[in-house]
Amino acid sequence: MATLRINGTDREFPEEALPATLLDLLNTLQIDQATVVAEINGAIIERKYFAQTPIQEGQSLELVRFVGGG
Repeated sequence: MATLRINGTDREFPEEALPATLLDLLNTLQIDQATVVAEINGAIIERKYFAQTPIQEGQSLELVRFVGGG
């Protein structure tokens, strides 16, 4: 199993099912890339690089979602 720490919680993925990129991870988690700010190991990733940013076991990610409301 491969482990990612997402928003402070360890999440395990089968080795063969670890998302290859940040965009793949967001799709797996059913998060719309237009509504999220992503940070990997303390570095903010610009949205335009989500599809090019590789995901590796052991990384720490913070995903902050924007939610509209009143």
